[in-house]
Amino acid sequence: MTATSPAGQRHTPLEMLARLVAFDTVSHKSNLALIDFVEDYLAGWGISSTRFPNEAGDKAALFATIGPQDRGGIVLSGHTDVVPVEGQAWSRDPFTLHVADGRAYGRGAVDMKGFVALALALVPDFLSAGLTTPIHLFLSYDEEVTCLGVVDGIAAMGRTLPRPTAVIVGEPTSLDIADAHKGIRTFLTRITGFAAHSSKPQLGASAVHAGALLAAELDRMQEEAKDRPDRSGRFDPPYDTIHLGKFHGGIARNILADRAELSWEIRTLPDSDPDSGPARFASLAKTVLFRMQKTAPSSAIETVMTSDVPGLSPDPGSTAERLAMRLSGRNQTIAVAYATEAGHFQRAGLPTVVCGPGSIDQAHQPDEYITLEQLQAGETFMRRLMAECRAA
Repeated sequence: MTATSPAGQRHTPLEMLARLVAFDTVSHKSNLALIDFVEDYLAGWGISSTRFPNEAGDKAALFATIGPQDRGGIVLSGHTDVVPVEGQAWSRDPFTLHVADGRAYGRGAVDMKGFVALALALVPDFLSAGLTTPIHLFLSYDEEVTCLGVVDGIAAMGRTLPRPTAVIVGEPTSLDIADAHKGIRTFLTRITGFAAHSSKPQLGASAVHAGALLAAELDRMQEEAKDRPDRSGRFDPPYDTIHLGKFHGGIARNILADRAELSWEIRTLPDSDPDSGPARFASLAKTVLFRMQKTAPSSAIETVMTSDVPGLSPDPGSTAERLAMRLSGRNQTIAVAYATEAGHFQRAGLPTVVCGPGSIDQAHQPDEYITLEQLQAGETFMRRLMAECRAA
């Protein structure tokens, strides 16, 4: 037990949020200090945890159960990583929670340490409630970059861990119930050409020219996607999106570039084929490479998928949807434009919705905040869950 979390220590949701915000868990950094704190805090209440470390050993996901240990219950899932603050004009230290004008400011306050703080702060009440259906806490890492921090824990559910009956991913939805979002795949394409003087292009192969051809294809794919709109009217924009975010290459105007890189993504509707776009890109890459190798046999084009986040498909009447409706008081669902870890849970056959306090409009912004009103509404949501799990 560490001095930072005495046995059985209680925290209000706001106090817990302050503790969590104080951990600088930007995605490229370790989250282990936060995980240590949570693990010790739970142990102080007699709750054991299971860690799922990443390959490097500098990050970990954590799973814990409150209530009966011999059955599956409701997962409250939240990520511990946050986006960077560099280059943003913060009014105050982003890793010190500041409360003013009905708002709690800090990096991760709304995305999504607010939800995690609520779940952790209510652990003593969950314990004393005499739950008959367990509440599982699942904290992940790397959601902001790859969404892969949940996969090992999900794989263990139904094997070494109980198989849940429903999952609530607490991304900020203002406690509306999201049952659908697009999937996203991200890619890095590296092009190797052969340098030569620009007056004699036949002596080399330009990686930048090759990259331009591939970039133009991505643009064509995007324009064509607009002709295949989603007819449900739930998505904005109502079609798949293809985006080239970075294109680097070349060192001088009069030198054929021997290196270029493209960083790009495809966001697909739940019923779109996520393989079709990458396959089309790969086919053109082969054609472009064939042309390059006519003058520079050593040329190469390599594309690596850097993340694969499945979409979340509507599952009307699912256990998770019906539960979230009772807890939130909503009678309808929404679709959200951003991707979450929910698709990974659904891919594993687990009924899943996205529902959490705060607005996504405040996420990733300087002076990020969650309103105290939404934090209180989130606590009400958690207490209704506690009542459900006690009465079940």
